[in-house]
Amino acid sequence: MPIFVILIILSFSLYAFYKVREVRARNPYIKAWNGSKSRLALGSFLLSFGLNELSGIETKLQLWIAIVFAVYGIALLYTGFKSYKHFQPLAQKEMQ
Repeated sequence: MPIFVILIILSFSLYAFYKVREVRARNPYIKAWNGSKSRLALGSFLLSFGLNELSGIETKLQLWIAIVFAVYGIALLYTGFKSYKHFQPLAQKEMQ
């Protein structure tokens, strides 16, 4: 499906962007905030990749691999969102 391909490319690009920003950041809260954004992007990448694999299942092994990717993507999205909400006010305060 083309929508999943677009999501895969976009989320991987965002992951690379935020990972570079995380490495280049000097302040610890801004570094953690960018890390949580990169975790969100990686989670959406894995989830969209898993859902894309589910659209063309041929074997049981492919089904289980797609489920593992989707579940791991959901877990990364959850932890990334919790981390983002925690570090956002701290990073904004650190920027001032």
